[in-house]
Amino acid sequence: MSEDDLLRGKEVVFLSWRDTRNPEGGGAERYLETIAAGLVQRGARVTVLCAAHAAAPPEEVVDGIRFVRRGTKLSVYLEGMRALRRGDLGRPDVVVDVQNGLPFFSRLVTRAPVVVLVHHVHREQWPVVYPGVTGRVGWFIERRLAPLLYRRCQYVAVSQATRTELTELGVRGPRVAVVHNGTDPPLPVEPGRSPTPTVAVVGRLVPHKQVEHAIDAVLALRERWPDLVLQIVGSGWWEARLHDYARERGAGEAVTFLGHVDETVKHQVLERAWVLALPSLKEGWGLVVGEAGMHQTPTVAYRDAGGTQESVVDGFSGVLVEDREGFVAALDTLLGDAELRARLGRGAEVTSHAFTWEHAQESFATVIRAALRGARVDALDPVGE
Repeated sequence: MSEDDLLRGKEVVFLSWRDTRNPEGGGAERYLETIAAGLVQRGARVTVLCAAHAAAPPEEVVDGIRFVRRGTKLSVYLEGMRALRRGDLGRPDVVVDVQNGLPFFSRLVTRAPVVVLVHHVHREQWPVVYPGVTGRVGWFIERRLAPLLYRRCQYVAVSQATRTELTELGVRGPRVAVVHNGTDPPLPVEPGRSPTPTVAVVGRLVPHKQVEHAIDAVLALRERWPDLVLQIVGSGWWEARLHDYARERGAGEAVTFLGHVDETVKHQVLERAWVLALPSLKEGWGLVVGEAGMHQTPTVAYRDAGGTQESVVDGFSGVLVEDREGFVAALDTLLGDAELRARLGRGAEVTSHAFTWEHAQESFATVIRAALRGARVDALDPVGE
């Protein structure tokens, strides 16, 4: 029996807060759906349960993946447990519980093997997104209850940094595999950099992305670079507050909000930008780092932001900094040194090609095959050409 024969006809259910068509969907959902597509290609039957939203029907099949959308941002967890218990999602051979801060508590309602997918630990995000009691309860569930409930389950982390964080929460033993993100090839766009210094921010506009740091940095550098502009691509529930913040800071023409754009426009922005700014508090990986790298655009990010420690190779494909002062200084240095930008840009392209979706799909399939056999996988080699 071939490896793919083991997956053929098997039912794999993903329980996820969101999908890519959700207005709040992002890199984590892109990862999930690409991994799911890899399982479909290997003969598995895949269902994704996620929250309902106006941008998509309650149920549909896309590229062989069945989507079941129920509940809201919060009630989707209860809906997932109900659907799994009642058999609405079929009779899964493996359940993938996507722990985006909170797990789906799938271990309580299924006897199928459960694989827990974690992009990053939300220690820093709980007090920012849910200040007060709600955030403390959420953090207690993530750091105490979830590791206890899933103590015999296989975990998948998207970076070594996340694997380390899980170990700190008590997820120990040979059962945490690392399966990195891949990088999509760049879309064909008009080549060439902007003739004037341009910094780009690309991602969801939510508090923990800390876009304010990029706005402040660009405004601080306008004295030295009077033509400097910041282009912000993306949307989210924090968007109105960011518009207000830019106005309050007197940003004027220095900051442009492009909103939610199609892939071609996004890639055109990355092609023309001199530098990608990623001031996020925490990233599981940072898909946009690789996307920018395909256009030889280096990234400046925070060193302690989790997956950026691996998606950005400090001094080779970008710059990792310790604090806001370092963030401003790094942008200033790159804007003023064309040779350094070009060198880091070439390194960014090399790094982005090192992580492929094909390798990620096969690595995740290896984890699912092991789960079907009742085995566990530890520390997969995540990099592949």
